[in-house]
Amino acid sequence: VGSGGREHALAWRLSRSPQVTAIFAARGNAGTATLGQNLPIDDTDVDGLVAASIGNGIDLAVIGPETPLALGLADRLQETSIPAFGPSQAASQLEASKSFAREVMTAAHVPGPNFRVFQTTGGALDYVATHDRPVVVKADGLAAGKGVAMCPDRETARAAIRACLEDRTIVIEDWLHGAEVSVFGFTDGHELSPVVAATDYKRIGEGGSGANTGGMGSFGPPSYWNDDLAAQIRDGFMLPVLREMNDRGAPYRGALYCGLMLTSAGPRVLEFNCRFGDPETQVIMPRLLTDPAEIMMSCAVGDLSAAPPVQWSDQPAVGVVMVPGGYPGPYQTGVPISGLERPDSDDSIVFHAGTQTADDGSGAVLTAGGRVLACVGLGDSLADARTKAYARISSISFEGAYYRRDIAADPSGQLVGT
Repeated sequence: VGSGGREHALAWRLSRSPQVTAIFAARGNAGTATLGQNLPIDDTDVDGLVAASIGNGIDLAVIGPETPLALGLADRLQETSIPAFGPSQAASQLEASKSFAREVMTAAHVPGPNFRVFQTTGGALDYVATHDRPVVVKADGLAAGKGVAMCPDRETARAAIRACLEDRTIVIEDWLHGAEVSVFGFTDGHELSPVVAATDYKRIGEGGSGANTGGMGSFGPPSYWNDDLAAQIRDGFMLPVLREMNDRGAPYRGALYCGLMLTSAGPRVLEFNCRFGDPETQVIMPRLLTDPAEIMMSCAVGDLSAAPPVQWSDQPAVGVVMVPGGYPGPYQTGVPISGLERPDSDDSIVFHAGTQTADDGSGAVLTAGGRVLACVGLGDSLADARTKAYARISSISFEGAYYRRDIAADPSGQLVGT
């Protein structure tokens, strides 16, 4: 379920499983169309997705985006005896409600920034009027990875608060400093697999400048990532949240995404999300060594132990996102893309996102969204992977195409989140 680069990466990795005989993507893109059949169903059309799953004899539904999860798609599928990889509507509140997430983290004793929750914009404005530190303003609800305002001063914070709807809960957090990292694991609601790390570049401009986006690139693992840090995050941050969700009667199954800042005082959780990240999925799926169909099915039915142990490759991967001119503001779609003829290889992969196949029978691939595609390189070193990613993206073009040229330039990930 979904039509972005994350969904193409998931479908691509599932297509390499001997357990998988057919793939359907709703709504999919020009990339998923090469792996199976695209279905003209939006990811918010829960009734249509359930009907299509029943009609096509689906054995496992893999839900990519957060919105259908928050709408209860996993619950509806499970009610029809179709296993769904993704948390229930109740468990999805971990992402859908930032105030709920902070409440869960506090109860689970998971460290994060100092924060306050406000039910009105007036209360939030009063708070920043006397708060003398830079803050981060978050409005409750889903925002496609762009619902966070970094506010270095009171004027910026006031503008961010006023931009929130009057009836929306607002969370204000102290602004943390350090390297930002996204950590992912598979869970059946009780057990949590070994985790994998990647970084994400949000800003449109090089050096972390310009407007916030859905993500302009990613790489993994960062230079500081090691077994000890992985164990600390898994055991001390992610598992306690899973236990707390169980205690609340909302067991969490699927992909658990923990976004952290590695501060001078230690790791601090910025957010939990209820799905894999985008564009991080594009650099972690090529590094997944274990059969994803077996893992996802085992999570969906609540028994991760039934699958082989989850293993991740240490091979570095770098992904660079290509967007149309004007993004994240207004941009043109329907533009032909050239340079996609080269086949993928073990160390160079193109994942489609905002693409579609022309309906005139020509087979041409056209732009259809903001983040059009991502080119991923894998190598013996991060520098090698980076070279391969940029070599691949330089061979692809469309009118007005743009991409950042500094993805993975700093292996510590210090630019991430700026």
